[in-house]
Amino acid sequence: MTTATEKKRKWLLIVALAVLAVVFVVSFAIGKYPVPPDTLLHIFWSKLTGALKDWSDDIELVIFKIRMPRIFAGALIGAGLSTAGAAYQGLFRNPMVSPDVLGASAGAGFGAAVSLYLGLNFAMVSVNAFICGIAAVGVAYLISTKVKQNPTLGMVLAGIMISSLFSSGTSYIKLIADPNNTLPLITYWLMGSISSIRVSELIYASIPILSGMLVLFLLRWKMNLVAVGEDEAHSMGINTRLMRIIIVSAATMISAACVSISGMIGWVGLVIPHFARMAVGHDYRIMLPMSMIMGAGFLMIVDNFARMLATLEIPIGILTSFVGAPFFLYLILKKGDEI
Repeated sequence: MTTATEKKRKWLLIVALAVLAVVFVVSFAIGKYPVPPDTLLHIFWSKLTGALKDWSDDIELVIFKIRMPRIFAGALIGAGLSTAGAAYQGLFRNPMVSPDVLGASAGAGFGAAVSLYLGLNFAMVSVNAFICGIAAVGVAYLISTKVKQNPTLGMVLAGIMISSLFSSGTSYIKLIADPNNTLPLITYWLMGSISSIRVSELIYASIPILSGMLVLFLLRWKMNLVAVGEDEAHSMGINTRLMRIIIVSAATMISAACVSISGMIGWVGLVIPHFARMAVGHDYRIMLPMSMIMGAGFLMIVDNFARMLATLEIPIGILTSFVGAPFFLYLILKKGDEI
């Protein structure tokens, strides 16, 4: 029988979905070129039903060519990073863990910096960033296999070491880059932005992101057992080594793909899972979907501020840090028992 608490959690999930739908529509409507919600819904309905076009080309350009790619990208990246963060925090049983803990973000940043330094096109920048992000975590995992006592802790420490190495490499690339042309490109990319994401890059990145999210979603009930502890999971018949490999692979694939098209967007994977836990508790069967929904809505909202606050668009990575860091400090100081 469904308990009152479970009913409440399911209702909160439904409310979160409704809020996400509202944020999605509002994100299309607001901007330097505002589109009234009724006009927006009319255009969407006309596109779905094949009705005759009765709106201007300017509105269609704004909605489908400019705003649609970045809104879908914001939702996808926000959901992906928050899902990866929730998975990492459960696997390592540490609420301070984020998607870049194993070096995926630092590796991807290094791959992008090298690509921009060599003058490669945006598609190759994304591909190389993705490859380097995966490679960084692969190296960290291989190092952790040599740690017999506590492989989970070994993976975290190896990830920190790999992140430091790749970050140093990125700093060196910035040091030798042309300060007039290449260095600004690298710096801006590392700040994180979804303003220049094209439909083709979004489609390419959506494959690993959605695949990784699907794997974690299907394993969310087993993640409850892994989060309790390895001994308890073993006693319940869970192959913890295999689960660790699957979770790390899926979360890393998500993180590397997100960073490969958006640059470094911090705090989403660290803070949003805490929002989800505060809302629905620690049960990954509900908490993981809530993290996906809240992450998607959060990044869309932040992106709306990024394009509305100033004449010159603010990199979204700056705003997520402004929001994430104070909130996480509040959690530590006031809500330490809920972290």
